[in-house]
Amino acid sequence: MELAINGSANKLSVSDEVFGREFNEDLIHQVVVAYRNAGRSGTKAQKTRAEVNGTTKKSKKQKGGGARHGALTAPIFVGGGVTFAAKPRSFAQKVNRKMYRAAMQAILSELNRQGRLTVVEAFDLDATSTKSLISKLKGLETGKRPLIVTEEASEHLYLSARNLPYVEVRDVQGLDPASLVGADTVVITADAVKKIEEWLA
Repeated sequence: MELAINGSANKLSVSDEVFGREFNEDLIHQVVVAYRNAGRSGTKAQKTRAEVNGTTKKSKKQKGGGARHGALTAPIFVGGGVTFAAKPRSFAQKVNRKMYRAAMQAILSELNRQGRLTVVEAFDLDATSTKSLISKLKGLETGKRPLIVTEEASEHLYLSARNLPYVEVRDVQGLDPASLVGADTVVITADAVKKIEEWLA
């Protein structure tokens, strides 16, 4: 298949396997969730009634004082332990390489079918300028949340996009399924397309 290059009469020949794959919602969901979970620290920790600092002596006599209570470390008291205390854990999910690549292919293919994949010859700035980047993106009609993918993101491009809250700049090595799914439009250079094709084919 061929991808149209924005602002050029030329077309880019690409693999049907990478940019023409069928959409698989279950696979994409599984891979995106696994990717996001891998970024979770899982360090939340709370104390049980056995771990809080406090005496376990019975707080008052058994009868004649209203409700019958034992130690003040019980969960019903302020400063007591937590009933089902959270402990450090790993949220990692196993996703093999074949599944990950298939999900990336399906995402890129769906972006292409929906017209949300814009291929350009090159995308770079001569100097660090957020204003120049904004005007360049407006010309491409990228929407509110564009993702710019280049073969190797230059420092000028990265610094120019840093002050824009919804604009992301990635090189091919830093590309991930969550950023692709969350973007309104993906602006990608022709060199980056070829590098992605070599990676996923």
